[in-house]
Amino acid sequence: MKKVKFIYNPFSGENAILNDIDTVIRLHQKKGYIVVPHRISFDIEIEKAFADIDNTYEYVIVAGGDGTVDTIVNLMKSMGIDLPLAILPVGTANDFAKFIGMSPNVEKACEQILNSTPVPVDIGRINEKYFINVASAGLFTDVSQKTDVNLKNTIGKLAYYIKGLEQLPNFRKLKVEVESDEFNFDGDMYLILVFNGQTAGNFKLAYKANAEDGQLDILIIKACSIRELIPLFIRIFKGEHLEDPNVIYFKTNKLRVECNEDIVTDIDGEKGPDFPLNIECIKGGLKILGINN
Repeated sequence: MKKVKFIYNPFSGENAILNDIDTVIRLHQKKGYIVVPHRISFDIEIEKAFADIDNTYEYVIVAGGDGTVDTIVNLMKSMGIDLPLAILPVGTANDFAKFIGMSPNVEKACEQILNSTPVPVDIGRINEKYFINVASAGLFTDVSQKTDVNLKNTIGKLAYYIKGLEQLPNFRKLKVEVESDEFNFDGDMYLILVFNGQTAGNFKLAYKANAEDGQLDILIIKACSIRELIPLFIRIFKGEHLEDPNVIYFKTNKLRVECNEDIVTDIDGEKGPDFPLNIECIKGGLKILGINN
């Protein structure tokens, strides 16, 4: 029989996957698959999830949020595992899964996976790490990293907004240098986002992004007055902000970002590498199941 590696994060979201483990196994067994589960734990190295991987495995299912998916993608890349990946979006933030159209219902998502064929999609690489959805640097980019997991599980996305409000006193301009073949920027910003997907924190910020075009979508929020920020926020809610004069937007397959400010980077909700950042798009770098062909 064909095997499937099922890696689940019991701490994601409101521990939702714990109620659906049997659903995942039942639906796959019905299709002739043996499901080999691995529970993510603080007590066991995540690498052990793939200790038994061989050519009898058909694909990997990961149940969790963006951070969990990012961890598994990086692990697969570092171990040279080229199996298709399927995502069950059960985390607090599931931006990439929403982008590719995965149902938030575990049973429906499993049906999508089982009735699909692998589709090659782009992934980003930032220095030596990979990201599937977004890499960012600037103000508020480490909100997810600083938000207590228990708070996220209790009140969901609201926890991010509360933590973001706590950081308002740190609001300041940041000097940054961005270099690419398509566009260069040397000036003050508040935030830079490098998208492979479209959304961050449930906001569709890179609404022109396409995960199969070999390009990353870059958004730089330039430093401006509070008076100018208010109409920008309104345009963000309307989905019209890419044309705002205080937003620099372009597509590229490679860029370099340099910053000497005391800020951290973020990739898919997890801590990213230190500056300088060398970022590129790996076209077709990951095979995904569940996408409507």
